Amino acid sequence: MSTHEKYMRRCLDVARNGFGRVAPNPMVGAALVRGSRIISEGYHRGYGLAHAEVEAIGKVQSKDLLLGCTLYVSLEPCCHFGKTPPCTELIIASNISRVVVAAADPFPKVNGGGIQRLREAGVEVIVGVLEQEARELNRRFFTFHEKKRPYIILKWAQSADGFIDACRAASEPPAKISGLQAHRLSHKWRTEEQAIMAGANTALMDNPRLTARLWSGKNPIRVVQDRSNGLPRTLNVFSEEAPTVVLNGSDARGWMDELYGRGVQSVIVEGGAKLLQRFIEASLWDEARIFTSPCKLLRGVAAPRISGAAQRETSVGDDLLQVLSPVRGTISIEERVSFFSYPHRGVNS
Repeated sequence: MSTHEKYMRRCLDVARNGFGRVAPNPMVGAALVRGSRIISEGYHRGYGLAHAEVEAIGKVQSKDLLLGCTLYVSLEPCCHFGKTPPCTELIIASNISRVVVAAADPFPKVNGGGIQRLREAGVEVIVGVLEQEARELNRRFFTFHEKKRPYIILKWAQSADGFIDACRAASEPPAKISGLQAHRLSHKWRTEEQAIMAGANTALMDNPRLTARLWSGKNPIRVVQDRSNGLPRTLNVFSEEAPTVVLNGSDARGWMDELYGRGVQSVIVEGGAKLLQRFIEASLWDEARIFTSPCKLLRGVAAPRISGAAQRETSVGDDLLQVLSPVRGTISIEERVSFFSYPHRGVNS
């Protein structure tokens, strides 16, 4: 590992402290290095609060120490007035001689402008140190600005024989498939994303609240797809616990265009099967998180059909969590995984 990589890795580690609290801003970490020692570091703590560079510089009591320092930062410093003044001007005024950046900022008001401003002021700028790691950390932010849509996570729980629910009447509760630990983890995920989405049939049949009751944190914006606009407003998804957005139509890309226009950077889609399948068939997803329970339903609502590149697999209580990403480019058969080795006899929801 090079010296630049060592200090940049520290920036990325520090940046993660802002996870779940900075949206729509990205997570950013910064470190000031003098000689071979970090003299200060900072991270973006919340939307509207000081940026990582400002926090790191502000912690240095003797400003003489800044002269000749190298500033490492996991994302290009901003060069515009937003909720806070431009970081580039503070860096220049602080007589910092070199700035090492992991990745350029895709936000249109920055987008290389911060790097250009620093160079014009005589600051040496190095770009691209651990760039892929920095992009992965802020994949929601980069997806939003580069693909003009939210980062999309598909999530469901399925039985060992490939069903997500039993065949039942609306008056009957949904089948219990995953265990308590999986439920808690799912609620934790809800606090980490800006929005959660469900279909009209799920809202009617399950009457979910779509909140993070089992984990401490903010509730996501609730998004319900309701083509006919006929869902009763007495359903739990319309409670005052969190805001709710109703989307009409049946086009997944159109729904995401609407959420993009509302500034939503990430959405976790939780069902039902038809809604999830629409995203899969449109190749409109970034992650799939699938719990498989040891229980069997024998018949019921078939789980969505998906294939992708396996990212990780772990046990959560008695359930198996598998995380997939879309297959991009050439990938070996061994790297592909399918969740449909069972002959489904159920009906789709």
